Amino acid sequence: MPEQKSTSATPSLRRVLEILASYPWFVFVGIISLLLLITTNALTPQLFRWGIDRGISENNLDVVFKCALFLVLAAVGRGIFSFGQNFCAESISQNVAYRLRNQVFSKTQNLSLSYYNNTSSGQLLTRVTSDVEQIRTFIGTTLLQVTSGFITLITSSIIVFTMNWKLALITLTAIPLAVFLLSQFFKKNSKLFGMVQVKLANLNSILEENLIGVRVVKAFVREKSEISRYTTLNGELLDVNIKTVKVVRNLFPVLFLLSNLISLAVIGFGGAEVIGKQFSLGELIAFNSYLVFILQPVLQIGFAAGVIAQASASAKRVYEIIDAKIDISNNPNAIVLGLSDIKGEIKFENVGFRYPGSTIETLKNISFEAKPGEFIAIVGMTGSGKSSIANLIPRFYDVTSGIVRVDGYDVRDLKLESLRSHVATVFQDATLFSGTIRENIAYGLPDSSLEQIIEAAKIAQIHDFISTLPDGYDTIVGERGIGLSGGQKQRVAIARTVLTDFQILILDDATSAVDAKTASLILESLEELRQARQCTIIAIAQRISSIRNADKILLVDKGEVVAQGKHEELLAMSSLYAGILASQIQQNQPISSQIS
Repeated sequence: MPEQKSTSATPSLRRVLEILASYPWFVFVGIISLLLLITTNALTPQLFRWGIDRGISENNLDVVFKCALFLVLAAVGRGIFSFGQNFCAESISQNVAYRLRNQVFSKTQNLSLSYYNNTSSGQLLTRVTSDVEQIRTFIGTTLLQVTSGFITLITSSIIVFTMNWKLALITLTAIPLAVFLLSQFFKKNSKLFGMVQVKLANLNSILEENLIGVRVVKAFVREKSEISRYTTLNGELLDVNIKTVKVVRNLFPVLFLLSNLISLAVIGFGGAEVIGKQFSLGELIAFNSYLVFILQPVLQIGFAAGVIAQASASAKRVYEIIDAKIDISNNPNAIVLGLSDIKGEIKFENVGFRYPGSTIETLKNISFEAKPGEFIAIVGMTGSGKSSIANLIPRFYDVTSGIVRVDGYDVRDLKLESLRSHVATVFQDATLFSGTIRENIAYGLPDSSLEQIIEAAKIAQIHDFISTLPDGYDTIVGERGIGLSGGQKQRVAIARTVLTDFQILILDDATSAVDAKTASLILESLEELRQARQCTIIAIAQRISSIRNADKILLVDKGEVVAQGKHEELLAMSSLYAGILASQIQQNQPISSQIS
């Protein structure tokens, strides 16, 4: 299968910065505003020097008033230019976050199921929320501070050299020392900032598990245990955060001490220069202002160090998803099957399968054939591999060996969208989405009419229940179908599936949560639908009574098809099949009257 490779070996944070090229006008206006702001700041100390040396020292009120006017204009200009740079930076950061969130979500929609088997949803949620927010903060605030700091540092350094090269040399000794301290900071602590996001993701995973499984927690009276587990992980996150605070705390006292020593040296040496008439008072005040413009960027970059480290770690985690390999994808010359082209024939040829990352064979030498329009049932003990067989037909996973064919085509040669649009699956765990019942049933065909939706609901034996609700099909169901029973959710899921234009229907224990009578009615309706559409049905069932009229029954044990045939044939040839049936009769006496 073709592999998706990373499009770039560039460090992840640099890849984020490359996105800025997509917003040239915001970047252009932001840079112009930034440069004008820096220019205005650089001119301000010269205005002070002019006002002191030519105005106050010479008792020239005209110069003082003009200086005051220019300072007011400079203040207005700083406000305008500051707004311009901040607006552009924030606009870019929001667009970058929007783009990254869409990229991550789009990728999650195309990743193979094997990826989700090894990645918790809490990890994914953290990356699309917290990690993207870290990147947004970096683009919107920190990048602006660092860029402004570097340009201000260079501009101010040039100006102070032209004013007094001796004082400039004293001032600029702070820069190599600060660079050394910051480089050591990044080198020693980059992994620590990445660990913060890992711990946060673990904490979110526990939170999500408990929100989903709250009824299980309460049923087993495990509230205290879960609180303890969450508190432990929360404590681990706190410990890591405290460590980041400590390393940042250890950096800044040194930087502040360095800046104070430089300021002391400049005032002392510069004061001596003023007393010796080699430097004017206005020049010293202006120089001291530029000293702030040199030391402040050093401190800003120091403050930004932690944010950059966190953003770098977050960018790496976000791009791990964006660059993740897609195991199941279309071949370059994938075949598209039209609705009139597919008949519903299914053939397994010596199929072997194991889940990605596992060394245990889940399926071994599976071979069977389902002719168009047949009703094929799959039975067996729990964990025997029944659902794994069903998952290979719509190509949720690829076989390890052998071939799965639909209408003679290897499913790997068919376009995924084309294959799955003709193969409908009802899963045992019925997943519904927040919205109305109507929207949930029409999920696969959003433009379906109400009449079509009602017809599908009748097949699923859920119409009568929906009709009793005050809002009928417009009734809102909660997240994951909260408000409906397990059986009701399964029936809505069945209605959602039968509404689509399928030619192959897979029922993965789809009636396990409904009573035997309702299950029988659903299967009768599906049988009528099969006869009308001439579609193929693959049914995985626990209750043998519900599938005894199947055209063929596959008995699966330990990943192998150990017997296949009609109900009566399997009773005669397979002691395992007879044993499963006997155990069900013993557990539920009414079943015996249905099959005797």
